[in-house]
Amino acid sequence: MQYAIELYYDRETEKKLSYLAQRVADEKLSTKFLEWKTRPHLTLACFNDVDEKKCMDQLKKFAQNHNVVPAYIGSIGMFNDTKTIFASPIMNRSMYQLQAELHECLSDYDTTGWEWYCPDRWVPHCTLALTGEDEDGIFYKASDLILHEFKKMSGEFVAIGLVKITFPVKEICTIDLCR
Repeated sequence: MQYAIELYYDRETEKKLSYLAQRVADEKLSTKFLEWKTRPHLTLACFNDVDEKKCMDQLKKFAQNHNVVPAYIGSIGMFNDTKTIFASPIMNRSMYQLQAELHECLSDYDTTGWEWYCPDRWVPHCTLALTGEDEDGIFYKASDLILHEFKKMSGEFVAIGLVKITFPVKEICTIDLCR
C-alpha cells in the first residue's frame, strides 16, 4: 500500500483553496480532484509501505518538536505532463527544514518511485485541479478560471497527517504542530 505525509493549512486558508478547486467543478470543467476527497495540503513525503502504528507514533513525536509554519501562497503553477493545476507556496527555510527533518525521522520507509517528494527534489504544491483524464482543452479552461480567480494569500501550516493513497484518499491521522 502507498502512503503520504501531508502538511495541512489553517481553516481559513484551506477554505480559500477549496473554493478554487470547487469553482473548477462548479463550472463543469473537471471533478477529478474533488473525487479524491482530500483536503488542501502539501505532500511532504510518499512511501511505498509503512507500519501505520509506528509511523503515527513517529509523527506524534515529530509534531511535538515542530512549530506552526507560515504559509504564503503567491502563484499558480502547472505540471503540463499530468495536466495538474496547483497553488504554489513561496518557499521559506522553515518549510525546507521541516520536510528534510521529516524524511530523516522516517528514513526506514521506502521512497522508491517517489523521488520528487524527497529533500532537494521536492516540488511543493497544493493541487487544485487534475485534468489529465478530461477531454482536450479542459486543462486550459480550468487554468484560465483559476488564474482569473486566484489572489495571493497567507496563513499557516498547522498540522501534519498520514494518509493512505487510495481512491478516495483515506486520512489515517492528523496531528497538530506546536504553537
